[in-house]
Formats: sequence, structure tokens, C-alpha cells
Amino acid sequence: MKFLSLAALSASIAACVSAITIAEINGNRFISPYKGQTVTGVQGLVTAKGPNGFWIRSTTPDTDDVTSESIYVYGRAGLPNATVGNVVSLNGRVTEYRSTSTYLYLTEIDTPKNITTLSTGNTVTPLQLGQQSLISTLLGKTSLNPPTQQYTSLDNGDVFGLPGNTSLVSVANPVLQPKQYGLDFWESINGELVTIKNPSAISRPNTYGETWVIGGNWIVTGKNSRGSLTATPRDGNPEGIIIGDPLDGTDNPKDVKLGDQLADITGIVTYTYGFYYVLPTTKITITTPKQPEFPPPTRLTSSGRCSGITIGQYNVENLSPQSALLDDIAQQIVTYLKTPDLLFVQEIQDDNGATNNGVVNANVTLSTLTAAINAAGSKVNYSYVDIDPVNNQDGGQPGGNIRVAYLYNPAVIRPHNPNPGSSTDANEVLPGPELKYNPGRIDPANPAWVDSRKPLAAAWETLDGKNKFFTVNVHWIAKLGGSSIQGDARPPTNGGVDERHLQAQVTGNFIAQILAQDRNAAVIAAGDYNEFSWVEPLQTFASVSGLKDLDDATLTPPLERYTYTFGANTEQLDHMYVSPKVALLLPQFEHVHVSSWVTDADVVSDHDPSVAKLNVCAGLL
Repeated sequence: MKFLSLAALSASIAACVSAITIAEINGNRFISPYKGQTVTGVQGLVTAKGPNGFWIRSTTPDTDDVTSESIYVYGRAGLPNATVGNVVSLNGRVTEYRSTSTYLYLTEIDTPKNITTLSTGNTVTPLQLGQQSLISTLLGKTSLNPPTQQYTSLDNGDVFGLPGNTSLVSVANPVLQPKQYGLDFWESINGELVTIKNPSAISRPNTYGETWVIGGNWIVTGKNSRGSLTATPRDGNPEGIIIGDPLDGTDNPKDVKLGDQLADITGIVTYTYGFYYVLPTTKITITTPKQPEFPPPTRLTSSGRCSGITIGQYNVENLSPQSALLDDIAQQIVTYLKTPDLLFVQEIQDDNGATNNGVVNANVTLSTLTAAINAAGSKVNYSYVDIDPVNNQDGGQPGGNIRVAYLYNPAVIRPHNPNPGSSTDANEVLPGPELKYNPGRIDPANPAWVDSRKPLAAAWETLDGKNKFFTVNVHWIAKLGGSSIQGDARPPTNGGVDERHLQAQVTGNFIAQILAQDRNAAVIAAGDYNEFSWVEPLQTFASVSGLKDLDDATLTPPLERYTYTFGANTEQLDHMYVSPKVALLLPQFEHVHVSSWVTDADVVSDHDPSVAKLNVCAGLL
């Protein structure tokens, strides 16, 4: 006969645990204290079923806000023995699952065995988020309003703080504080069946038909006039939750738009693809579409004089002559932007778009766009300027050779002493101040611009030659390579932030040279900065350049500063900065939400444009 040693017997007992509750399995942290162990006799009420498993809720709940009373049981083999409303007992192994190392772990029981039905026909009542209910009281949940600003204690008070990835949830495994932190809140009810009362959409659906929402009875911060949540300093809006694929196999509607009111949503809280989700029992239903569907056009129109020049900015998203939406872009420039005197555009592709054959010229792209603007009813006959990039050196789609460009109304302004530079010519600020190249790229050989667009500096004047102003059109490197705001790395990794910081210094130094010669020079820098104004790159840019954020100068309400929608947030990636003189001369500024507000079918570009009305008259200060 073979006997186990005492040590082996102890290890065997430790690896198989019986008569513990679901709350004990989940524990009060992100990672289960029973990870890797086999548990037996786990009892729970089946609350929902999915294609690959089912969820159970404890029949013996504790009174701890921190511990979830529900858990996912993974494995198709167990589905025939799990009926919603039945109380079951089962054995299985506690695992922590994630599909990618940058995500959080999902605590689950897998390989379920010995599933035994203890009772049938029990009532399944969801927890109601946002307010106290009888079932939440019975399950020991005293507060079910998601926290509204901070994500986790590991973010050191700022989810947008730098540097990112200074700690990992999976390593630190902090004790949950669900009343203070968003990730902790959703983790404390992970696996639970919940109801969101009177929800509203805070995004349009992504490509998978998933929509972010908030509850109508939730306390929220960051809510703008459209009903979505705007990201602001230190507040990334963790109260937003994404609604995933319905458990009954139906499809969520694709025509949900920002601000739409929805029918109550009941579903399971889970974690997947880098975010906390609610998987609804059936599809989302729109009850009251948000009106108006489209935003009003800008109120800012040109006076035709130096005291009222209109400046627009618009990332037109990989625009080429072959773009199916080129005519729509043109129509928006006419209808919503009112054909500004000068339009900064980004993501202009070369003449054959994303065909990687060495073509870099964009004359056909830009002339097709200006012709489409005329066809849309414009009385402005735009001219344009740009500088071709070196082939495949500016990022974007391979072969697309995206670049920044200017459209301008030659009946109001013209280039001052035009002298275009080449792809590799570095613009300089000469005495006057004057530009060596007009237009010209800023330090194109600088390592800051590797695989990124180079800013285009230009000088302009009114037709009488008496009023000169300078512009810099930017499109800094994108936030690629970052981590999920609800991921393992804390604070989240801000992709490209180091490159953008270098780009901020190079761009800012060039502008500072203009203002060093003439502190009253009129300078406008605008475009897609791919960054928030309160994060280090743009703080550096403002400090080094000496320019003022036009939203600050015009007192745009902080919650109305957005040009892009991503996840739970409307956020501002596109900005306009002006020199101190321009900031003092009663500037006006508007964001035109032709992208953020509309359904996916009506999206023309992924960015909202903006329009300013500025005084660039010489000699006023």
C-alpha cells in the first residue's frame, strides 16, 4: 500500500476546497484567493446563460459591499444542467482568465462537474444600479451608483497621469474600494445580473454593435449638453458602461446615436476585451431618439476684413479622390463650416490614395475637393497649398502619404511672399519676422517626426497687404500602442505621448521664434494634436510657444470642449491656439459636432471640425 506524505496530503487538501461561498471565491480583491484551486459544493441561483457558460448568484450572501455574490461558470458541457431560476450545486476549478496580457483577469469557475439541481422555479431579481433596492440590500450592496471620476487607487489620483504603467492591477491586487473607484465598483459586482433604469447612449455603436451608456438615475460627472460624458482633467468617467452582445442571440441596433434614450437594460456584468461590460439578456431598444439629429451650422461667418477672418480646422480622415465621402466632406464645409476664409485640413492623401506606388502629389485630391465644394453651392472658389511628404515617411495608411494642407479664399487673403519649400526643406524664421519658405515644413528631418506628419507653417496677408498673420497646421502622432483605460497597466499607457512631447517642443520653439521678434504678431496653430489640453505635450506646447488655448480665451464651457468620441468619453483631440494679441481681440470659437452627434451611417469623418472668427488686423496693440 502507498501512503501520502504529510506534506503531500496537506497540499492535496489545500488544492480542493469545499463548502465555501461565491463571495469567498471572489474575495475582496481583483484576483481570487482561491485561484487555481478546485472547489466543491458551490451553491448558486442560475441567473443567466450564455453560449459558453452560465452565471450563478450566491444563496448565502454576506453583507460586504466589496465581494461579488455572483460568478461565471465556464464550459459548454454544464449548460444542459443549468436552467435560469434553478439553484444548483457544482464542483469546479477557480481560474483567472484574460485573452491578452494587457487586460484585467476575469474570475470564473471552469470545468464544472457534478452539477446538481437543488430547487427549481426560483425568482431571479436583478440588482438595480443607481439606487437602493430590496435585492441589493439582501445582497449586502449599500451603494450601487458607479463612482464618477477615479478608476483605481493605482492611478495616483489621475487616470491621465504620466508616466503610465507604473503598476499593474494583476500584481498589486489592491483591496477593492467600490465607493471610490470605478474599476473596483464594477469588479465588486462582476458576474451579477443588473438592471440599468432609463439608460441613455453616450456613444454610437462600435463596429461590433456595442454601445456605451449611463443610467438615468445615476449620479454622473462630465455630462455635456448633448447628454454624453466629456473627459476633463483627472476625470475619465468610469461610470460609463459598454453594452455588449445580447445573450439571446439578437443584434443590437446600429442606428443608436449619442444622447438617445433607451429602454431599461437588464444583463450580466462581466469583463472582456479590456473593458467591463453588461451583456444584455436581449437587444437594446431606442425609446426616444435625441433631437436634433444633426448639429446647427456655425454661427461664425467672415466679415471679409482683417477684423473678422474665419479660420476652420477639420481632420477629413484619409481623404483621396476615390473617397466615397468626399462630396459629403465638401457639403459639410459649405453647410456647417460656412466656407471659412482659411481652412486647416489634416489627412489629405495623395492622388491615388492608399495605393503604395510612390505617388506623393495631392493636387488631384485637393482640386477634387475644391471642385466638390463649388458643386455643393459654395460661392468661395478655394485655392490650396500643401507640401508633398517623402514617400511613406509620414505615417497613416501605407501608400496614402497623408499630409496637412490649407484651403484659402483668395478673395479675402493670400499667401504673403509665397515661396514653397520642398519635402525636406526646413522652414526658418527670418528677421521681420518672415518665413524662409512659405509655406514650409518645420524641421522635417528632426527625429520627433519619424513616421509622423510634419507641421506646415505659412504666412498670410489681407489683399491690401497691410495685415499679416502666421499659421501652423499640425497633425501629431496618434495614440497608437496605448493600453485600455480599464486595463491592467495603471495609469494606462498613453500611446505616442513621448513622441508628442518632442513634437510639442519642436513646434513650440518655431512659433516662439516668431513671437520673440514681434510679441504682437498674429499667430494661429491648429489641427489634430491627438492629445488632451491638460496632458504634458500640450502643456509643454503652450508654455514653449507662448500661445493661448482658444477654448480658454473664448471661455468655452469645459464640458462642451470635444471633437471626438472614444469609449465612454467625448474628448478633445483637435485644438486651436492663438498668440496673446489675437486672444485679447475678442475671438470667437465653435466646435461643430457633425461627427459626434450622428449615427454611424451619417459619419463623414471621425473628427468634429471647429470654426473661429479672429481679428488679425495689424497695429492694434
